[in-house]
Formats: sequence, C-alpha cells, structure tokens
Amino acid sequence: MRYKKEKHFSFKALFFIALVVFFLILVASNITNTSFKLASNNNNEPAIVEEPKQPDISISMAVIGDIMCHGPNYQDAYNAKTKEYDFSTFFTQVKPYVSEADIAIGNLETTFAGGKRAYSGYPTFNSPVQLAKDIKDMGIDVLTTSNNHSLDTGYNGLINTIDELDNLEIAHTGTFKSQEDKDTILVKEINGIKIAFLSYTYGTNGIPVPKGKEYCINLIDKDLIKQHLDKAKELNPDVICVSMHWGIEYKIKQNTEQEDLADFLFENGADIVLGSHPHVLEPMEKRTIKNEDGTTKDGFVIYSLGNFCSAQKDKYTKDSIVLNLKLTKHSDGKVSIDSYDYTPIYMQDSGAGAKDRYQIIDLNKKIKEYESGNSDITKAQYNTYVSELKNITNILGEPQSEANSKTDQDQKEDTKKVSSSFLYIRLL
Repeated sequence: MRYKKEKHFSFKALFFIALVVFFLILVASNITNTSFKLASNNNNEPAIVEEPKQPDISISMAVIGDIMCHGPNYQDAYNAKTKEYDFSTFFTQVKPYVSEADIAIGNLETTFAGGKRAYSGYPTFNSPVQLAKDIKDMGIDVLTTSNNHSLDTGYNGLINTIDELDNLEIAHTGTFKSQEDKDTILVKEINGIKIAFLSYTYGTNGIPVPKGKEYCINLIDKDLIKQHLDKAKELNPDVICVSMHWGIEYKIKQNTEQEDLADFLFENGADIVLGSHPHVLEPMEKRTIKNEDGTTKDGFVIYSLGNFCSAQKDKYTKDSIVLNLKLTKHSDGKVSIDSYDYTPIYMQDSGAGAKDRYQIIDLNKKIKEYESGNSDITKAQYNTYVSELKNITNILGEPQSEANSKTDQDQKEDTKKVSSSFLYIRLL
C-alpha cells in the first residue's frame, strides 16, 4: 500500500509542475507580443518592430450643378389633390449616381423664404422647401449657397433658407447668419478623409448686401479667399474643396478671369475647384500642383457644371453631368485624385400637361435602351439624346478614368459607404 501511495503522489507532482511551466510559457508569449515588440537586429541588439502601415483609403465624390426651380418646375411638382409638392420624379434616373457616392455636393440656386411669400421663379427665386427634402433624399450631403440668387428674397429669405437646411440636417456653406458662422469652416469627414468646404459668388444680381450684415454671404475677393484658405489649412484637412459662382452665362468656355482665379486657388491651398453660374457646361481638367516646399499634389477644376435642374430652354442649358471623382488617402498621408469621369444627363421637358413633365435623363442608359429595342422611347427622343450627348462630349471630351492599381476587392473595401460626421471647427 505504501508503494502505491508514493507512486500516486509522484504523478500529481509531475502534473502540477507541467501545468506551472505551461502558464509561464503562456505569460512570456503574451509579454513578447505587446505593442512594444522587441526583436534582435543584425548586431543582436534589441530593436523596435514597426507596426504595419495604415492601408490606403478611397472615397467616391459625386458633384452636380445648379439646382434651380423655375415656375414650370414647381408647377409640375404640385399635386392638386394632395395640395403638396413632389420633385422626386425629377431625379429618379440619376438618384443612384448621387446616393451611392460616399459624398455628394450640389449648388443651391434658389431660396426657401417660407412664410406667406408666394413661390416664384426667375428673376427672384423662392421655392417650396419640399425641393430641399427631395434633394436630400436623392443623396446630397453638402449644398453651396453663395450665388447671385442668394438674396432674391432679401436677408430674411437668406436666413430662412439656412434654417430650412439646418432643420433637414443638410450641410451647407456660402451664406451665414452671423460673423461667427462665417468664421466657421465646414469640414466633413468621410471614411477617415477630412474635406473642408468653401463657397463664393461674384455678386447678387445688384441686390445690395445689407449694411452691417456683410457676413451673410461670401463674395469673391482674393484677400478674403486667401484668409479663408489659410485658416482652413490650419485645420489640416486632407482636401480643400472650393465652389466658385463665376464666369459668363451661356459660354461653353471659361474666360481668363476664371483661369486666373483657379490658379490663385490652387496656389493657396485648394485641391478641388467646382464652378457654377454659366448655366452650361464648361471644360474640366486634372492638374499637378507644385507646393511651396517643392512637392507636388493632384488638383482638379471644372469651370462650370451647368444646370442640374431648371426649366431653361436655350442651347446647352439642358445638358449637364454627375461628376464622379475618386480620392485616395495613402498611408503617407498624401491624397491623390485617382480618377475623374462623368455621367451625362439631360433635363427633359415633355411639355405642359404631360405626366412627369420634367425628368433628368441618364443619356447613356436611354440610348442603350432604345438601341436594344425599347419601344417606350421614340425615334425623336433617341435623336435628341444622341445630339445632347454629343454636345456634352464636345465640351468635356469623353469621360476619362485613370486606372487604379488596386484589386477589385481592395476597391470594394475602400469605397464602402460608412457613416460620416460633420466637424464644425470654429476659427479663432
């Protein structure tokens, strides 16, 4: 019996020792795998192992032109039975291109004066606020509000427009309720990329800016713009996007003043310049910008995006695009514009009394549908679509896309839509 007892005791001791050794090895392994990892270099001296670099981040940006609302537009959107407005049918075909982008920007060229003020079109715009709701539902994240129609319904109309956009939680810049607001830069962060937004206009159609309330709108002034750009750079955004309401109406080529201002913007820190006001498309280009320290960066300018929504009928005024930009923030912090192309669109007017009189047409899609035998599209409509598409490509050239070296899976991961947050950073 004594022999068996001693044998049993030895087995337990051995098991206990093995268990202790196992835990010691486990603890030692955890210690060596902390964030402060050490390794031996060629001289057998401890060396810090660098953590893996952050992966590149890519986002897609969609940009549309002037969002206008002439009398025939809001009259077509009105439902006499419900006594309500609905602009959503205008945007059905283009909504996917806007809503699926990581960030979407447009220029609001009307006011929402509210109260008992009658709705009106040209020359002083005042629109149903339902337009703003449908724009948001289409996918617009940011609206620029400084343009020649900002004061169409006076200072109170300007303020009410801001309030309506705030109520709908649509980010905006270009018009302001106070100097404090004007001195606040709008920055939108999307998927880890911070974009600062600025917006300016050449004027207000001769409507005077109220004395003592000059803060209410950003007018094009190089000193003011440089001040804002310098302040924006202090916030260290990844991209600075500047919207400019400039140029000459109905001209399909930019003038020297636009070119000079674009050069000035790039020289002082802008990365993307988005033009509006001419009501027609004007050329776009990607640039290589030389920084003060000798390094280079990508820059992009489109001199005019034309009308996104309107009832204008002059040549080229129905033609526009959804501009598509792909931006990548690399592991070294540098941002590149990997591709720029566009979806050609056309504001179709089917005539008074027609159901859904106004529709923004996806030209490529409709042309392909007709050529595939879609009998709902008439020969006359097809000829119009082909002609308007030719107008667009004559001005902008064929859509250009610069191939990205990433795999399809990488691109899918990079461009996943994620929730974003607005950063309103007060300037001191």
